[in-house]
Amino acid sequence: MKFDMKKQILYMLCATALLSSCHIYKSYDRPEDITASGLYRDPAADNDTLASDTTNFGNLPWREVFTDPQLQSLIEQGLKQNTDLLSAALNVKAAEASLMSARLAYAPSIGLSPQGTISSFDKNAATKTYSLPVTASWQVDLFGQLLNSKRNAQVTLKQTKAYRQAVQTQVIANIANMYYTLLMLDRQLEITQATAEVLKRNAETVQALSERSTYTSAALAQSKAAYAQVVASIPDIEQSIRETENALSTFLGEAPHAIKRGVLEAQALPEELSAGIPLQLLSNRPDVKAAEMSLASCYYNTNSARAAFYPQITLSGSAGWTNIHCYDPVPPSKELFPIYPSLTQPLFYRGTNIARLKAAKAQEEQAKLSFQQTLYNAGSEVSNALSLYQNTSKKAESRQMQVESAKKA
Repeated sequence: MKFDMKKQILYMLCATALLSSCHIYKSYDRPEDITASGLYRDPAADNDTLASDTTNFGNLPWREVFTDPQLQSLIEQGLKQNTDLLSAALNVKAAEASLMSARLAYAPSIGLSPQGTISSFDKNAATKTYSLPVTASWQVDLFGQLLNSKRNAQVTLKQTKAYRQAVQTQVIANIANMYYTLLMLDRQLEITQATAEVLKRNAETVQALSERSTYTSAALAQSKAAYAQVVASIPDIEQSIRETENALSTFLGEAPHAIKRGVLEAQALPEELSAGIPLQLLSNRPDVKAAEMSLASCYYNTNSARAAFYPQITLSGSAGWTNIHCYDPVPPSKELFPIYPSLTQPLFYRGTNIARLKAAKAQEEQAKLSFQQTLYNAGSEVSNALSLYQNTSKKAESRQMQVESAKKA
């Protein structure tokens, strides 16, 4: 019997060597048919992909992009207190725990099950028996069941980290957007109040001139209407400021309050926008990372489904102390060290395993399509942003000319 067991294990080791090139052992590689070139266009040329360089705007730390001290303080606050970001961090901790569980699956499981009895017959002295057996079992991972589970947990952890990075990026962008909106509204309110003061003096002047019959009553009414219209817009701007402050406070995880801020004219942003190599720039996007890690997770699920067709080998053993043969505890003997190798070969679950493998392959194909579409979407967004940046720069030059002409007028 022992010889047959050794022979069977030897056959399995040979089979494992033959299967070493099978997918159940192979780690994830990005599929070759994923399109990763020419993902966004040069805004200066409609039919050309962007001329690449080795640096890109996406590699800049947020502190180098947003240099306003008040804005930096608000961003730091948001990174510590935003509830969505805190929730994403908890997802990372849960994924880390799952990875630890997958790694511990390689270790043997150990159990202690003490037993004892006291018996007496015909008023004789009581007989006490007890045993302290320690059992252990260890799964031999010859066919990648545990390996693929661990790799799946690893890429899931990377996916949750990418999601947390995406949330963090969104938090920074939203805080900056609301902050600049407040600065814009502050400036708009200042200009509107100054305009209202000018129109008020204009209405007073027209009033004085109309009393001397220089202006008609229609001109006086028109000047007062223009003044009233501008004054009426001031509460709307103040309401927008209040609502934006409240929204920013809530986003920071705080009760609504006034936001301390600088002025619009003091803001400075990087003037040079270097886009970099398309795939390099897109690799900074956490949504692209998360999509690829989702594909990798599905890949390892497919490997696990393949591994289910192969047998499971488990080694079990026990040891312990007992007084069954005498009243004093005895050290463990050879009889107390049995080892039970077991082999579980799926026979009646073949149909279930085939269905599971087909479902896993379909999910892997879906994840690959989703990853490709994420790349296209990301490339489109980057292309739109680059074009918007260039066109806004052109518009700013024209607006500056308009402002200078208006001043002269």
